[in-house]
Amino acid sequence: MLTRLMTSLRRALIWVLDWITRHARGFTIANILTQAGIIVTGGVVRLTGSGLGCSSWPQCEPGRFTPEFHPETWFHPAVEFGNRMLTFVLAIVALGVAIGIWRSRSALKWWGLVPGIGVILQAVVGGITVLVELHPLLVAPHLLLSTALVWYSVWLALTYRRAPRRAGTSIIWHQRALALNVAVILFLGALTTGAGPHSGDAEATERLALDPELIARAHAASVWLFLALFALLVWRVRRDASEGARDEVRRAWVVLAVVTLAQGVIGYIQYFTGLPEWLVALHLVGLGAFAAAHSASHFLLKTSRTA
Repeated sequence: MLTRLMTSLRRALIWVLDWITRHARGFTIANILTQAGIIVTGGVVRLTGSGLGCSSWPQCEPGRFTPEFHPETWFHPAVEFGNRMLTFVLAIVALGVAIGIWRSRSALKWWGLVPGIGVILQAVVGGITVLVELHPLLVAPHLLLSTALVWYSVWLALTYRRAPRRAGTSIIWHQRALALNVAVILFLGALTTGAGPHSGDAEATERLALDPELIARAHAASVWLFLALFALLVWRVRRDASEGARDEVRRAWVVLAVVTLAQGVIGYIQYFTGLPEWLVALHLVGLGAFAAAHSASHFLLKTSRTA
């Protein structure tokens, strides 16, 4: 009886592993969506003042892993606890990525572990952020880590499916300058968030000791620099296409251009309208899209000789 049970469990495990392996590409796409989604849900937590809806970590409240809901105080705990539960979704997807890539692409097997490691790091940083009552010096890295994971997840998905890169002369140094500019944009954007009015909790009022207007202008200047560098890059590759029959190069830089311009418009509107919560949330949606679009463009515009 025990032998039959063990045999059945072994067959079930093999079936699950095989199913995950067959759908490894789907897991890489799901990983992009969930990594970007946690940026938005984390933003909702902050914008609704629910950052301390759970006052402890890893427990929600001392002695409890789930919040204790009361009619007058149910909203903030529900929002914060819901965001924490999404971490488990990320972990399941990251596990699928790790298993699928490990079993189907041995050359990438170690790279497939990175999303899972990132989820663990995010959980730890998020927990420490709660324990220090949403200090902006930790909220900013929490956001930047999520953005970096979105960027990496797109790179991993394109690498896994062997997406066709550009046929043409190398522009690697131009791409590196653009990537450095993107890092500056994201860093200044995180500082702008840390100096702004949305602390994440009505009582957690501590913000970065920076002039919000000055840091917002520096952030905007970095975006204008990006647009200049990007326009020059597009001019250099305007006639290039992907290697092989399927051309993805033009689509990559067109999408990045559209996303960047949309982010810029939203950024200026929210600046001049006093940072309304719904517009800040839309800007966070654009943040994930911008990181994903730049990652795809960076990957696809490389030539095979510089890969």
